[in-house]
Amino acid sequence: MDIATQKTRARVQAKARRQTALQSGRAGLAALELISHFPAARFRKDVIGGIYPLPGEIDTLPLMRALADQGAVLSLPCTPRKGRPLKFRSWVKGDKLKTGPYGTREPYPGQSEVFPSFVFVPLLAFTESGERLGYGGGFYDRTLGQLKARHDVFACGVGFAAQKAAHIPMGEFDVSLDGMLTETGFKVF
Repeated sequence: MDIATQKTRARVQAKARRQTALQSGRAGLAALELISHFPAARFRKDVIGGIYPLPGEIDTLPLMRALADQGAVLSLPCTPRKGRPLKFRSWVKGDKLKTGPYGTREPYPGQSEVFPSFVFVPLLAFTESGERLGYGGGFYDRTLGQLKARHDVFACGVGFAAQKAAHIPMGEFDVSLDGMLTETGFKVF
């Protein structure tokens, strides 16, 4: 079985695990638990590449607001045409956002482009060693590769603990995570 087929099957399984986590009744508390588990002092001076959550994703907005209160500069990704890396643009609470591809919310093109040193990475599944299964567009793999060629970047997956998998098929261009944040804790790989 080729890697694309393996990943397609893994995505179906991962979406089912995430749906179970959402239905468990803990999803509402999970966003607040992220704040208590995240070592904010370690990253508060960084430019943070955040996530405006899609339906079904863990909500990182309370954590990002807490980081901004401690001095972090926030940004959100803007999704380009397929095959290109994401661009991160400055974002502060209250800024108007536009609807991007895939239902994302992103800053308008007039916001300044930034190059985060810490990036929250959405995912469908992750492993104990930092392998990540994304949605299949390759945007974060491309972006992290480009950012890491520019400067040190900490790639932190964000999701529910139930999204942990024993194995994820990895392709040649897939970028592993440096850490993982779930409602049960923060781990550096």
